[in-house]
Amino acid sequence: MKIFCIGKNYVDHAAEMGGPVPEKPMIFMKPSTALLTDNKPFYYPEFTQNLHYEGEMVLKISKNGRHIQPEFARDYYDGIAFGIDLTARDLQDECKTKGYPWEIAKAFDHSAPISEFISLDDRDVHNISFETHLNGKMVQKGNTSQLVFDFNYLICYISIFFKLQIGDLIYTGTPAGVGPLKIGDMLEGYIQNQKMLTCEIK
Repeated sequence: MKIFCIGKNYVDHAAEMGGPVPEKPMIFMKPSTALLTDNKPFYYPEFTQNLHYEGEMVLKISKNGRHIQPEFARDYYDGIAFGIDLTARDLQDECKTKGYPWEIAKAFDHSAPISEFISLDDRDVHNISFETHLNGKMVQKGNTSQLVFDFNYLICYISIFFKLQIGDLIYTGTPAGVGPLKIGDMLEGYIQNQKMLTCEIK
């Protein structure tokens, strides 16, 4: 099982992080050990002093494929979940400065909390709203209509380089409003007003 993540896939988030919107999807990966399921708490690691949340929609691949064509892309995913891309921002900034890869800042254990999946059946994949709440206050509000590269485009693009396999996940990007976490914080994720995820920071 592979976990693909897409950076700067909302214009407003690209702006808040600095730099232009990517001309092609910015892909990085997390290992399966990054997943944190069943609303389990996340324990603040000792290696960072600036842990950030990034709430986003997550696709689940339902069919094996490579070099997928646009007209068939929708056949390759069937479920969506709320996920959080936890980021050690201080380590990421250091890696960027030195031109190093980001793995230690993005792919560490339990850095990918995720809710249960819900069916996409008759949902309009181009109009799914979602929110991140921190300690009961909404801090991020996004809609898949605002994606720079939509779900189908991501399926086609990723499959050029990697064979997509049943069970693979795609964290599709976060909107503006990312920010720091501290011990004692409570994160909640919503898809179209339905609470999907709770994650306490311990």
